[in-house]
Amino acid sequence: MQRAVVLGGSIAGLMAARVLSDHADDVVIVERDGLGPADTGRPGVPQIKQLHVVLEGGRLQMERWFPGLTAELIADGAVPSEGDAIEHYFDGVLKVPVAEETTIGLTRPFLEGRIRDRVLGRDNVRLVPGLVRGLLFERGKARGVRFAPGGAEDATETETLTADLVVDATGRSSRVEHWLKDAGWQPPRLDRMRIDLRYTTALFERGDELPGVAVVQSLSAPAPAGTPQHDFGVAAEVEGGRWMVVLSAYGQPPNRDAATFVKRVRDTPGAPFAKIAGCRLDSDVETYQMADSRRRTFTGLDRFPAGLVVVGDAFASFNPIYGQGMSSAALHASCLSAFLCSGERLDEPAWGYFRRAEVVVDAAWGLSTLGDLALPHVMGPYPRGYRLTSWYVEKLVTASMTDAEVNRRYLAVAHMREHPRVLTGPSTMWAVARTLRARRRAPAPAPAS
Repeated sequence: MQRAVVLGGSIAGLMAARVLSDHADDVVIVERDGLGPADTGRPGVPQIKQLHVVLEGGRLQMERWFPGLTAELIADGAVPSEGDAIEHYFDGVLKVPVAEETTIGLTRPFLEGRIRDRVLGRDNVRLVPGLVRGLLFERGKARGVRFAPGGAEDATETETLTADLVVDATGRSSRVEHWLKDAGWQPPRLDRMRIDLRYTTALFERGDELPGVAVVQSLSAPAPAGTPQHDFGVAAEVEGGRWMVVLSAYGQPPNRDAATFVKRVRDTPGAPFAKIAGCRLDSDVETYQMADSRRRTFTGLDRFPAGLVVVGDAFASFNPIYGQGMSSAALHASCLSAFLCSGERLDEPAWGYFRRAEVVVDAAWGLSTLGDLALPHVMGPYPRGYRLTSWYVEKLVTASMTDAEVNRRYLAVAHMREHPRVLTGPSTMWAVARTLRARRRAPAPAPAS
Protein backbone atom coordinates (compact mmCIF):
# COMPACT_ATOMS: atom_id res chain seq x y z
CA MET A 1 0.00 0.00 0.00
CA GLN A 2 1.04 3.59 -0.57
CA ARG A 3 -0.93 5.02 2.35
CA ALA A 4 -3.08 3.72 5.20
CA VAL A 5 -5.06 6.05 7.45
CA VAL A 6 -6.01 5.19 11.05
CA LEU A 7 -8.85 7.17 12.61
CA GLY A 8 -8.05 7.58 16.30
CA GLY A 9 -4.86 7.39 18.37
CA SER A 10 -6.15 5.08 21.09
CA ILE A 11 -4.47 1.81 22.04
CA ALA A 12 -6.49 0.20 19.23
CA GLY A 13 -5.42 2.83 16.70
CA LEU A 14 -1.77 2.69 17.75
CA MET A 15 -1.70 -1.11 17.54
CA ALA A 16 -3.31 -1.02 14.08
CA ALA A 17 -0.79 1.62 12.94
CA ARG A 18 2.08 -0.58 14.10
CA VAL A 19 0.77 -3.49 12.02
CA LEU A 20 0.17 -1.27 8.99
CA SER A 21 3.72 0.09 9.15
CA ASP A 22 4.84 -3.31 7.83
CA HIS A 23 2.57 -3.00 4.78
CA ALA A 24 2.27 0.67 3.77
CA ASP A 25 4.77 3.33 2.71
CA ASP A 26 2.91 5.99 4.71
CA VAL A 27 0.73 5.43 7.81
CA VAL A 28 -1.21 8.45 9.05
CA ILE A 29 -3.01 8.54 12.42
CA VAL A 30 -5.74 11.20 12.54
CA GLU A 31 -6.31 12.00 16.24
CA ARG A 32 -8.37 14.92 17.53
CA ASP A 33 -6.26 15.32 20.69
CA GLY A 34 -2.97 15.43 18.81
CA LEU A 35 -0.08 14.11 20.85
CA GLY A 36 -1.41 15.23 24.23
CA PRO A 37 0.59 15.03 27.47
CA ALA A 38 2.01 11.57 28.03
CA ASP A 39 1.60 11.71 31.81
CA THR A 40 -2.11 12.56 31.94
CA GLY A 41 -3.38 11.04 28.70
CA ARG A 42 -5.70 12.38 26.04
CA PRO A 43 -8.58 14.64 27.14
CA GLY A 44 -10.85 12.95 24.58
CA VAL A 45 -10.81 9.75 26.68
CA PRO A 46 -13.12 10.44 29.66
CA GLN A 47 -12.20 7.15 31.37
CA ILE A 48 -8.43 7.75 31.04
CA LYS A 49 -8.00 8.13 34.84
CA GLN A 50 -9.87 4.92 35.66
CA LEU A 51 -8.05 1.68 36.40
CA HIS A 52 -7.22 -0.25 33.22
CA VAL A 53 -6.10 -3.86 33.07
CA VAL A 54 -3.77 -5.49 30.57
CA LEU A 55 -4.85 -9.12 30.48
CA GLU A 56 -2.10 -11.63 29.79
CA GLY A 57 -3.46 -12.42 26.33
CA GLY A 58 -3.28 -8.74 25.42
CA ARG A 59 0.17 -8.27 26.93
CA LEU A 60 1.54 -11.15 24.86
CA GLN A 61 0.21 -9.52 21.68
CA MET A 62 1.67 -6.15 22.67
CA GLU A 63 5.00 -7.82 23.31
CA ARG A 64 4.77 -9.46 19.88
CA TRP A 65 4.48 -6.10 18.14
CA PHE A 66 6.77 -4.19 20.50
CA PRO A 67 9.53 -6.58 21.59
CA GLY A 68 10.95 -5.63 24.97
CA LEU A 69 7.92 -3.50 25.90
CA THR A 70 7.21 -5.43 29.10
CA ALA A 71 10.79 -5.05 30.33
CA GLU A 72 10.73 -1.34 29.44
CA LEU A 73 7.49 -0.79 31.36
CA ILE A 74 8.82 -2.60 34.43
CA ALA A 75 12.11 -0.71 34.28
CA ASP A 76 10.14 2.56 34.26
CA GLY A 77 8.04 1.58 37.28
CA ALA A 78 5.24 -0.78 36.24
CA VAL A 79 4.62 -3.53 38.79
CA PRO A 80 4.77 -7.18 37.66
CA SER A 81 3.08 -9.83 39.77
CA GLU A 82 2.36 -13.53 39.60
CA GLY A 83 1.01 -16.43 41.60
CA ASP A 84 0.46 -15.64 45.30
CA ALA A 85 0.91 -11.91 44.67
CA ILE A 86 -2.53 -11.93 42.98
CA GLU A 87 -5.49 -12.55 45.26
CA HIS A 88 -9.02 -13.27 44.01
CA TYR A 89 -11.92 -13.16 46.47
CA PHE A 90 -15.42 -14.42 45.77
CA ASP A 91 -18.05 -13.46 48.34
CA GLY A 92 -15.15 -12.50 50.60
CA VAL A 93 -13.47 -15.94 50.42
CA LEU A 94 -9.95 -16.22 48.97
CA LYS A 95 -9.67 -18.50 45.93
CA VAL A 96 -6.82 -20.94 45.47
CA PRO A 97 -3.89 -19.16 43.76
CA VAL A 98 -2.59 -20.10 40.32
CA ALA A 99 1.19 -20.06 39.97
CA GLU A 100 1.00 -19.37 36.22
CA GLU A 101 -1.18 -16.25 36.53
CA THR A 102 0.73 -13.06 35.74
CA THR A 103 -0.24 -9.43 35.40
CA ILE A 104 1.34 -6.01 35.27
CA GLY A 105 0.14 -2.97 37.21
CA LEU A 106 0.24 0.45 35.54
CA THR A 107 -1.94 3.41 34.63
CA ARG A 108 -3.48 3.89 31.18
CA PRO A 109 -1.46 7.07 30.30
CA PHE A 110 1.75 5.32 31.36
CA LEU A 111 1.11 2.43 28.96
CA GLU A 112 -0.37 4.45 26.10
CA GLY A 113 2.47 6.96 26.14
CA ARG A 114 5.11 4.29 25.70
CA ILE A 115 3.21 2.48 22.95
CA ARG A 116 2.71 5.80 21.18
CA ASP A 117 6.45 6.54 21.38
CA ARG A 118 7.21 3.15 19.84
CA VAL A 119 4.69 3.63 17.01
CA LEU A 120 5.62 7.21 16.12
CA GLY A 121 9.26 6.23 16.29
CA ARG A 122 8.78 4.22 13.10
CA ASP A 123 9.92 6.12 10.02
CA ASN A 124 6.71 5.66 8.03
CA VAL A 125 4.17 6.56 10.76
CA ARG A 126 2.98 10.09 11.53
CA LEU A 127 0.20 11.71 13.52
CA VAL A 128 -2.05 14.49 12.20
CA PRO A 129 -4.23 16.41 14.69
CA GLY A 130 -7.75 16.41 13.29
CA LEU A 131 -11.42 15.68 13.94
CA VAL A 132 -12.89 13.10 11.56
CA ARG A 133 -15.90 14.43 9.62
CA GLY A 134 -16.52 11.52 7.25
CA LEU A 135 -15.15 8.97 4.83
CA LEU A 136 -14.44 9.30 1.13
CA PHE A 137 -15.91 6.59 -1.10
CA GLU A 138 -15.28 5.89 -4.76
CA ARG A 139 -16.33 2.92 -6.92
CA GLY A 140 -17.21 0.62 -4.06
CA LYS A 141 -14.16 1.41 -1.96
CA ALA A 142 -13.27 3.64 0.98
CA ARG A 143 -10.73 6.01 -0.51
CA GLY A 144 -9.83 8.21 2.43
CA VAL A 145 -11.07 10.53 5.14
CA ARG A 146 -12.33 14.08 5.50
CA PHE A 147 -11.28 15.85 8.72
CA ALA A 148 -11.15 19.23 10.43
CA PRO A 149 -7.47 20.05 11.00
CA GLY A 150 -6.51 20.75 14.59
CA GLY A 151 -9.44 18.79 15.99
CA ALA A 152 -11.67 21.74 16.95
CA GLU A 153 -15.38 20.91 17.22
CA ASP A 154 -16.45 24.23 15.68
CA ALA A 155 -13.98 24.12 12.77
CA THR A 156 -15.65 24.81 9.41
CA GLU A 157 -12.75 24.08 7.07
CA THR A 158 -11.89 20.48 6.24
CA GLU A 159 -9.06 18.65 4.54
CA THR A 160 -8.90 15.24 2.93
CA LEU A 161 -6.44 12.38 3.01
CA THR A 162 -6.64 9.63 0.39
CA ALA A 163 -5.71 6.08 1.37
CA ASP A 164 -5.57 2.49 0.18
CA LEU A 165 -6.95 1.34 3.54
CA VAL A 166 -8.90 3.16 6.27
CA VAL A 167 -9.03 1.81 9.84
CA ASP A 168 -11.81 3.06 12.14
CA ALA A 169 -10.44 3.18 15.70
CA THR A 170 -12.67 6.01 16.93
CA GLY A 171 -14.06 4.07 19.89
CA ARG A 172 -17.52 3.06 21.07
CA SER A 173 -19.03 6.33 19.79
CA SER A 174 -17.87 5.57 16.23
CA ARG A 175 -20.07 7.04 13.51
CA VAL A 176 -19.29 4.27 11.05
CA GLU A 177 -23.02 3.48 10.61
CA HIS A 178 -23.74 7.07 9.60
CA TRP A 179 -20.75 7.25 7.27
CA LEU A 180 -21.90 4.10 5.52
CA LYS A 181 -25.57 5.09 5.32
CA ASP A 182 -24.72 8.55 3.98
CA ALA A 183 -22.78 6.90 1.17
CA GLY A 184 -25.57 4.44 0.33
CA TRP A 185 -24.14 1.41 2.12
CA GLN A 186 -25.97 -0.90 4.53
CA PRO A 187 -24.77 -0.26 8.11
CA PRO A 188 -23.65 -3.12 10.37
CA ARG A 189 -26.05 -4.49 12.96
CA LEU A 190 -25.52 -2.83 16.32
CA ASP A 191 -26.36 -4.95 19.40
CA ARG A 192 -26.60 -3.40 22.86
CA MET A 193 -26.98 -4.88 26.34
CA ARG A 194 -27.96 -2.33 28.94
CA ILE A 195 -25.84 -2.67 32.11
CA ASP A 196 -26.06 0.79 33.73
CA LEU A 197 -22.56 0.51 35.24
CA ARG A 198 -21.00 3.24 37.37
CA TYR A 199 -17.39 2.94 38.47
CA THR A 200 -15.07 5.01 40.61
CA THR A 201 -11.28 5.09 40.84
CA ALA A 202 -8.71 6.72 43.14
CA LEU A 203 -5.08 6.30 44.14
CA PHE A 204 -3.79 5.48 47.62
CA GLU A 205 -0.24 5.63 48.93
CA ARG A 206 1.20 2.14 49.30
CA GLY A 207 3.05 1.09 52.45
CA ASP A 208 3.83 -2.28 54.04
CA GLU A 209 0.16 -3.10 54.76
CA LEU A 210 0.06 -6.03 52.27
CA PRO A 211 3.57 -7.47 51.89
CA GLY A 212 3.92 -9.72 48.88
CA VAL A 213 0.52 -8.77 47.40
CA ALA A 214 0.23 -6.57 44.28
CA VAL A 215 -3.30 -7.23 42.95
CA VAL A 216 -6.56 -7.86 44.83
CA GLN A 217 -9.89 -8.58 43.17
CA SER A 218 -13.26 -8.94 44.88
CA LEU A 219 -16.34 -10.33 43.17
CA SER A 220 -19.66 -11.26 44.77
CA ALA A 221 -22.54 -13.38 43.56
CA PRO A 222 -25.45 -11.29 42.22
CA ALA A 223 -27.78 -10.19 44.99
CA PRO A 224 -31.54 -10.76 44.60
CA ALA A 225 -33.55 -7.94 43.09
CA GLY A 226 -34.26 -5.19 45.59
CA THR A 227 -31.31 -5.95 47.86
CA PRO A 228 -27.95 -4.12 47.92
CA GLN A 229 -25.21 -5.51 45.68
CA HIS A 230 -21.63 -5.47 46.96
CA ASP A 231 -19.18 -3.40 44.93
CA PHE A 232 -16.95 -5.21 42.47
CA GLY A 233 -13.49 -4.11 43.53
CA VAL A 234 -9.98 -4.27 42.10
CA ALA A 235 -6.84 -2.87 43.69
CA ALA A 236 -3.56 -2.96 41.79
CA GLU A 237 -0.15 -1.62 42.67
CA VAL A 238 0.94 0.78 39.91
CA GLU A 239 3.98 2.89 39.15
CA GLY A 240 5.03 5.36 41.82
CA GLY A 241 4.41 3.09 44.83
CA ARG A 242 0.63 3.55 44.81
CA TRP A 243 -2.53 1.48 44.98
CA MET A 244 -5.03 2.19 42.23
CA VAL A 245 -8.49 1.09 43.37
CA VAL A 246 -11.64 0.87 41.27
CA LEU A 247 -15.09 0.09 42.64
CA SER A 248 -17.93 -0.78 40.27
CA ALA A 249 -21.63 -0.72 41.01
CA TYR A 250 -24.83 -0.88 39.00
CA GLY A 251 -27.48 1.82 38.99
CA GLN A 252 -26.02 3.85 41.84
CA PRO A 253 -25.40 7.56 41.18
CA PRO A 254 -21.69 8.42 40.92
CA ASN A 255 -20.16 10.00 44.01
CA ARG A 256 -16.80 11.80 44.11
CA ASP A 257 -16.82 12.33 47.88
CA ALA A 258 -13.51 11.06 49.27
CA ALA A 259 -14.87 9.89 52.63
CA THR A 260 -17.67 7.95 50.92
CA PHE A 261 -15.21 6.27 48.58
CA VAL A 262 -12.86 5.26 51.39
CA LYS A 263 -15.78 3.74 53.29
CA ARG A 264 -16.84 1.78 50.20
CA VAL A 265 -13.28 0.45 49.83
CA ARG A 266 -13.27 -0.58 53.50
CA ASP A 267 -16.62 -2.39 53.09
CA THR A 268 -15.61 -4.30 49.96
CA PRO A 269 -15.54 -8.08 50.67
CA GLY A 270 -12.00 -9.38 51.11
CA ALA A 271 -9.76 -8.49 54.03
CA PRO A 272 -7.09 -6.62 51.98
CA PHE A 273 -9.49 -3.82 51.02
CA ALA A 274 -9.92 -2.72 54.63
CA LYS A 275 -6.14 -2.43 54.92
CA ILE A 276 -5.87 -0.41 51.69
CA ALA A 277 -8.65 1.90 52.92
CA GLY A 278 -6.38 2.75 55.83
CA CYS A 279 -3.76 4.21 53.50
CA ARG A 280 -3.64 7.91 52.61
CA LEU A 281 -5.76 8.90 49.62
CA ASP A 282 -3.39 10.28 46.97
CA SER A 283 -5.69 11.61 44.24
CA ASP A 284 -9.10 12.96 43.45
CA VAL A 285 -11.93 10.45 43.15
CA GLU A 286 -12.79 9.94 39.47
CA THR A 287 -16.11 8.53 38.23
CA TYR A 288 -17.34 7.18 34.91
CA GLN A 289 -20.60 5.72 33.66
CA MET A 290 -21.32 3.15 30.95
CA ALA A 291 -24.92 2.59 29.95
CA ASP A 292 -24.44 -0.49 27.81
CA SER A 293 -22.15 -3.02 26.22
CA ARG A 294 -22.31 -2.90 22.43
CA ARG A 295 -21.02 -4.73 19.41
CA ARG A 296 -21.22 -4.32 15.65
CA THR A 297 -21.56 -7.32 13.33
CA PHE A 298 -20.14 -6.96 9.82
CA THR A 299 -19.99 -10.47 8.37
CA GLY A 300 -23.77 -10.69 7.94
CA LEU A 301 -23.84 -7.81 5.46
CA ASP A 302 -24.53 -8.46 1.78
CA ARG A 303 -22.38 -5.54 0.66
CA PHE A 304 -19.54 -3.66 2.26
CA PRO A 305 -16.97 -1.24 0.84
CA ALA A 306 -13.45 -2.43 0.23
CA GLY A 307 -10.63 -0.60 1.96
CA LEU A 308 -12.34 -0.25 5.37
CA VAL A 309 -11.82 -2.16 8.64
CA VAL A 310 -12.92 -1.47 12.21
CA VAL A 311 -10.93 -2.19 15.39
CA GLY A 312 -11.15 -1.83 19.16
CA ASP A 313 -14.20 -0.35 20.87
CA ALA A 314 -15.56 0.79 17.51
CA PHE A 315 -16.03 -2.94 16.81
CA ALA A 316 -17.15 -4.04 20.28
CA SER A 317 -17.18 -2.40 23.71
CA PHE A 318 -17.64 -4.65 26.74
CA ASN A 319 -18.46 -4.19 30.41
CA PRO A 320 -15.12 -2.80 31.67
CA ILE A 321 -15.09 -4.82 34.89
CA TYR A 322 -13.85 -7.77 32.78
CA GLY A 323 -10.86 -5.77 31.50
CA GLN A 324 -11.22 -6.97 27.91
CA GLY A 325 -10.92 -3.67 26.04
CA MET A 326 -7.20 -3.12 25.51
CA SER A 327 -6.50 -6.82 25.09
CA SER A 328 -9.23 -7.13 22.45
CA ALA A 329 -7.69 -4.19 20.60
CA ALA A 330 -4.29 -5.90 20.61
CA LEU A 331 -5.86 -9.11 19.28
CA HIS A 332 -7.69 -7.15 16.55
CA ALA A 333 -4.33 -5.81 15.42
CA SER A 334 -3.00 -9.35 15.06
CA CYS A 335 -6.15 -10.28 13.11
CA LEU A 336 -5.43 -7.34 10.80
CA SER A 337 -1.87 -8.58 10.33
CA ALA A 338 -3.09 -12.08 9.47
CA PHE A 339 -5.49 -10.61 6.91
CA LEU A 340 -2.84 -8.42 5.30
CA CYS A 341 -0.41 -11.34 5.13
CA SER A 342 -3.03 -13.69 3.64
CA GLY A 343 -2.81 -12.32 0.11
CA GLU A 344 -6.48 -11.34 0.02
CA ARG A 345 -7.19 -8.44 -2.33
CA LEU A 346 -7.56 -4.94 -0.89
CA ASP A 347 -9.93 -3.91 -3.68
CA GLU A 348 -12.52 -6.30 -2.23
CA PRO A 349 -14.27 -6.14 1.18
CA ALA A 350 -12.03 -7.22 4.08
CA TRP A 351 -14.20 -10.21 5.00
CA GLY A 352 -11.10 -12.17 5.99
CA TYR A 353 -10.28 -9.61 8.65
CA PHE A 354 -13.84 -9.38 9.98
CA ARG A 355 -14.16 -13.18 10.23
CA ARG A 356 -10.96 -13.38 12.26
CA ALA A 357 -11.80 -10.44 14.52
CA GLU A 358 -15.32 -11.70 15.19
CA VAL A 359 -13.84 -14.83 16.77
CA VAL A 360 -12.24 -12.51 19.35
CA VAL A 361 -15.40 -10.42 19.72
CA ASP A 362 -17.69 -13.45 20.07
CA ALA A 363 -15.52 -14.97 22.80
CA ALA A 364 -15.22 -11.75 24.81
CA TRP A 365 -18.89 -10.84 24.34
CA GLY A 366 -20.09 -14.29 25.39
CA LEU A 367 -17.96 -14.28 28.52
CA SER A 368 -18.84 -10.78 29.74
CA THR A 369 -22.55 -10.80 28.88
CA LEU A 370 -23.02 -14.18 30.56
CA GLY A 371 -21.92 -12.60 33.82
CA ASP A 372 -24.03 -9.50 33.21
CA LEU A 373 -27.18 -11.51 32.53
CA ALA A 374 -27.00 -12.92 36.06
CA LEU A 375 -27.71 -9.43 37.40
CA PRO A 376 -31.38 -8.83 38.16
CA HIS A 377 -31.57 -5.48 36.35
CA VAL A 378 -30.14 -6.80 33.04
CA MET A 379 -33.03 -7.79 30.80
CA GLY A 380 -31.23 -9.62 27.98
CA PRO A 381 -31.21 -10.53 25.18
CA TYR A 382 -30.54 -14.06 26.43
CA PRO A 383 -28.52 -16.42 24.21
CA ARG A 384 -29.73 -19.89 23.35
CA GLY A 385 -29.09 -22.34 26.20
CA TYR A 386 -28.55 -19.55 28.72
CA ARG A 387 -30.07 -21.39 31.71
CA LEU A 388 -27.96 -24.49 31.25
CA THR A 389 -24.82 -22.45 30.61
CA SER A 390 -25.33 -20.24 33.65
CA TRP A 391 -25.99 -23.30 35.83
CA TYR A 392 -22.72 -24.87 34.68
CA VAL A 393 -20.73 -21.65 35.14
CA GLU A 394 -21.99 -21.42 38.72
CA LYS A 395 -20.61 -24.93 39.34
CA LEU A 396 -17.38 -24.01 37.55
CA VAL A 397 -16.84 -20.96 39.74
CA THR A 398 -17.51 -23.02 42.88
CA ALA A 399 -14.95 -25.62 41.80
CA SER A 400 -12.40 -22.92 40.94
CA MET A 401 -12.43 -21.76 44.57
CA THR A 402 -10.43 -24.81 45.71
CA ASP A 403 -9.20 -26.65 42.59
CA ALA A 404 -6.04 -25.01 41.23
CA GLU A 405 -6.32 -26.68 37.81
CA VAL A 406 -9.93 -25.60 37.30
CA ASN A 407 -9.00 -22.09 38.42
CA ARG A 408 -6.00 -22.09 36.05
CA ARG A 409 -8.26 -22.85 33.08
CA TYR A 410 -10.83 -20.32 34.28
CA LEU A 411 -8.17 -17.60 34.51
CA ALA A 412 -6.63 -18.54 31.15
CA VAL A 413 -9.99 -17.75 29.56
CA ALA A 414 -10.53 -14.63 31.66
CA HIS A 415 -7.07 -13.39 30.59
CA MET A 416 -7.96 -14.02 26.90
CA ARG A 417 -5.16 -16.54 26.50
CA GLU A 418 -7.56 -19.41 25.78
CA HIS A 419 -10.91 -19.61 24.00
CA PRO A 420 -13.96 -20.11 26.29
CA ARG A 421 -14.54 -23.54 24.73
CA VAL A 422 -11.74 -24.76 27.03
CA LEU A 423 -14.18 -24.46 29.93
CA THR A 424 -16.77 -26.72 28.34
CA GLY A 425 -14.38 -29.43 27.20
CA PRO A 426 -14.76 -32.95 28.68
CA SER A 427 -11.64 -32.73 30.84
CA THR A 428 -12.73 -29.47 32.47
CA MET A 429 -16.30 -30.66 33.03
CA TRP A 430 -14.95 -33.85 34.61
CA ALA A 431 -12.62 -31.85 36.86
CA VAL A 432 -15.52 -29.64 37.98
CA ALA A 433 -17.69 -32.70 38.76
CA ARG A 434 -14.84 -34.40 40.64
CA THR A 435 -14.16 -31.32 42.77
CA LEU A 436 -17.81 -30.77 43.64
CA ARG A 437 -18.22 -34.46 44.54
CA ALA A 438 -15.21 -34.26 46.86
CA ARG A 439 -16.63 -31.13 48.50
CA ARG A 440 -19.93 -32.90 49.18
CA ARG A 441 -18.15 -35.89 50.72
CA ALA A 442 -15.88 -33.82 52.94
CA PRO A 443 -16.76 -34.12 56.62
CA ALA A 444 -18.61 -31.18 58.08
CA PRO A 445 -16.48 -28.93 60.30
CA ALA A 446 -16.75 -29.60 64.01
CA PRO A 447 -19.02 -27.17 65.86
CA ALA A 448 -17.26 -24.45 67.77
CA SER A 449 -16.94 -25.14 71.48
